[in-house]
Amino acid sequence: MNKRFANDTVALAVVTSVFFMWGFITVLNDVLIPHLKALFTLSYAEAMLIQFIFFGAYFVMSLPAGRVIERFGYRSSIVIGLAVTGIGALLFVPAARLVSYGTFLGAFFVLASGITLLQVAANPYASLLGDARQASARLTLAQALNSLGTMLAPLVGGLLILGLGTPGADAAAFHAAQASLVTPPYLAIAATLFVLAFLVRAFELPELREAEDAAHAHTFGEVLRHRHVRLGVVAIFVYVGAEVAIGSFMINYLSLPAIGGVSERDASHYVSLYWGGAMVGRFAGVVLMRRFEPRVLLAIAAAVAALLVATTMLSHGSVALWSVVAIGLFNSIMFPTIFTLGIAGLGTATDKAASLLIMAIVGGAIVPLAEGALADRVGVQLAFVLPLACYLFIAFYGWRGSRVAGVMAAPTSPALVRH
Repeated sequence: MNKRFANDTVALAVVTSVFFMWGFITVLNDVLIPHLKALFTLSYAEAMLIQFIFFGAYFVMSLPAGRVIERFGYRSSIVIGLAVTGIGALLFVPAARLVSYGTFLGAFFVLASGITLLQVAANPYASLLGDARQASARLTLAQALNSLGTMLAPLVGGLLILGLGTPGADAAAFHAAQASLVTPPYLAIAATLFVLAFLVRAFELPELREAEDAAHAHTFGEVLRHRHVRLGVVAIFVYVGAEVAIGSFMINYLSLPAIGGVSERDASHYVSLYWGGAMVGRFAGVVLMRRFEPRVLLAIAAAVAALLVATTMLSHGSVALWSVVAIGLFNSIMFPTIFTLGIAGLGTATDKAASLLIMAIVGGAIVPLAEGALADRVGVQLAFVLPLACYLFIAFYGWRGSRVAGVMAAPTSPALVRH
């Protein structure tokens, strides 16, 4: 077996475990939102501050993350990101003991700051780790493992956190007990992240870097002159916003009598199916992208997702329930496809474009918060008009907006440097 191929295969296998962990952590928010909403008696908008803080960290920390990668390289940055994320998970312990919503929000910010570095480092790392022609398929495979984490998180979180205990005479003791339910899962997460950081450091993974162009250091402004990058930033913003908004509201939405009429714990099982659909779709996408143009698949998936959102808005009962759950299947290929289309043809400016695209994940902060404010006024069902608009834009990006009009530099094969 070719040594380069073997090393790349091992590296991809290790990196996909990182994708799994941040997927698990991110979607665990969907369980914590209804739990903390009930614990602190929050409105929908107040509860969505969790996603606002979590995904807002992507916007705040993406550019610093890019500088970390420039200084230390992709592999070392993944180790640093895992360590910071582990520290963020540990902060849930004092937040639970203090029964403080503000402290929980601070823990979410630190947690997301580490995940931001992981996203900025691991997405292009997986994309560059092999034949450039298979970049979309390779990143889609890594995202499929991410989706395994997103599928398991609602099941584990629902089992350990939701629907446990009933209020007694001592309200303070009850609130303390409910807050403490968060501690064991996040202690386990922290331990896993620290072990994974050690393993990534211990493995002889290739340190990928684009060949440097000393004659021209590209700026963010130069990168944004490319239409497919500009629109790709918007597409990531609205995609993450729509996906997170739907997942964040699903437990409360399916608990409504007119939709599912189920308990929050039972609703968490449907959230698992929503994210599980993304996993199935990503495995299927690996095969489909070897036969069909990624742009076309993206446009079709986004159009079907928009149709499903419209269906759940205009129906009730099982039709509304299953149409919103099915959106996850068509979300599957969107992020990796938008990401690889957005960095296409940029050569040595790839890291700059990657930072901008990861910054756009702030859509997961803005869209759910806006939908929360809208839901407080018109109800959760009608508030899904925001994800509907998001998917329509993504369909446009796949069909027209992702076409590459020009390149900044000829794409180069990544140089491998052993440390």
